[in-house]
This record gives sequence, structure tokens and C-alpha cells, in this order.
Amino acid sequence: MQATPLNLTPAEHPPQAAPWPAPTLIQHLFRALRSVVGREVLRFLKQPSRLGSALVRPLLWLVVFSAGFHNVFGVAIVAPYETYVEYNVYMLPGLLGMVALFNGMQSSLSMVFDREMGVMRLLLTAPLPRGWLLAFKLVAGACLSVLQMGVFLLMAALVGTDVVWAAAPALLASMLLAAVMLAALGLMLSVYVRQLENFAGTMNFVIFPMFFISPALYPLWKLEESGAWWLFKLAQVNPFTHAVEMLRFASVGQFNPQATGVVVGCTVVFFVLALWGYDPQRGWVSKKPGG
Repeated sequence: MQATPLNLTPAEHPPQAAPWPAPTLIQHLFRALRSVVGREVLRFLKQPSRLGSALVRPLLWLVVFSAGFHNVFGVAIVAPYETYVEYNVYMLPGLLGMVALFNGMQSSLSMVFDREMGVMRLLLTAPLPRGWLLAFKLVAGACLSVLQMGVFLLMAALVGTDVVWAAAPALLASMLLAAVMLAALGLMLSVYVRQLENFAGTMNFVIFPMFFISPALYPLWKLEESGAWWLFKLAQVNPFTHAVEMLRFASVGQFNPQATGVVVGCTVVFFVLALWGYDPQRGWVSKKPGG
């Protein structure tokens, strides 16, 4: 066998492909964000019935309740409105919050399902900090909420609800903040909802109390006026109350600093608790022997 000469000139060496540069941290995070958000959006788009079911509930409330309680608030002017408003106008911010609330719980259900199927375990073992991965799930849930809220806003305008389109940028920003907070709430609840069968309890003890003990359907002063002071106090500490008030002020182009501050603060608290719950040393990932 002929030996290979060792005195080859550089021109006689076979060309080698240049190595691919290693992705930067920003590129790595962007790819992970695109994968997580893209998966959720594609799964949503492949289920058109999911959008329909998300819009039927608030549309029924908007059409049926506004017809039954037309001009119910003619006895007083409710802030931030400077004049009397029809009931469907008053309900609109609360129903936008309802869309985000139910989608946040739907995201929680999705994460419980992914955990049972093993998808969450694979995601959380990716070579990225756990906080970033959970933040990407949060962004995915918030994107779906804003998409559904936007469609509902257009449909509400089509059925005759007066929408101040000049306030659309402020309303969009408030919709995003509310969606992120409620998605963070769903993320936190997914730590403690162990099985899909337990989701009905979450509906009964979390979603409906948060919605009904809030100014989504009636102003809080009516609770206080009726003597239900304990409901009035519960509504004041309800995070969903502040999300609705933020949306209500934004719908007329005004800014509510107190409600916005509470929404941002609750978002941070919910996300930190979710991050703590998904810690393998404390949360569901850790399994004690014999447990």
C-alpha cells in the first residue's frame, strides 16, 4: 500500500468546511421563544372550535345581558365615564377580561396535559434556565389571550357596542398586561393542579369567584350599597378587579395607575410562585421516595 506523503503543500491539502459559529445566547433564547410560542399558536389555529368556544360565552353575556339590563346604570355615572353609558359599553372591559381569564385557565389545563404526557418534563430539561422557559410559556399564553380579545372586540363592535377606537393603543397595552397577569395565574395554578380531573374544581373555586366578585358586570358601589360589605372587600383584593378597572379606564383613553400597579405586581408574584413550584427541589418534578 502506497504511503501518503507528509510534505504536502497547503494547496495540496483537501479543503475543509468552515465550522458553524456557535449561536449566541440571544439567538438561543429567540429560537426557544419561537418554538414554544409557535407550538402553542399552531395548536390553537388547528383547533378553530377553541376560538369559537372562547367567544361564544362572552358574546352571549354581551347580547343577552345587555338586552335585559339596558340602561341599568342610568341612576349614576360610573368612573371613568363622564356621562351615562349603556350596559353593553360598561360590560365590554369585563368581558375582555373574561376572555383572558378563561384562556389563562385553558393554558393551565394545557400545561397539566403536557405534564401528564411528559412534554413539560422534556421542556424543562432543555439547556436553558428554567425561568426563561416558563416565561416563554407565559408569553405564548398571553399572545393567545390578546388574539382572542382582539377578535372579541371586533365582534362586539359588529353587534352594536360603542368602541372608542381612538383609545385602541392604550386598550391594546392594557389587554396585554391583563393577559400576562392571568396567564401567570394559570401558570401558577398548573403547579398545584395535579390531574386533568381536578380542573373542574379550579373552574368552581377560582375562575367563577374571580369573575363574579369583580366590577365586570356591576360597579362595586352596588355591592357596598346593598350591604354585602364582605363581598365588597373581597372584590377590592381580587386581582381580576384591578385588571377589569385597568381595561375600563384604557377603553376610554385614560390611565389608572393604581390598577396597573396591582396588575404588574400580581404578575410578578404569580410568576415567582410558579417558578418556585417548578423548582425540581420543591415542585412536582421532585418525587420523594415512597411518595
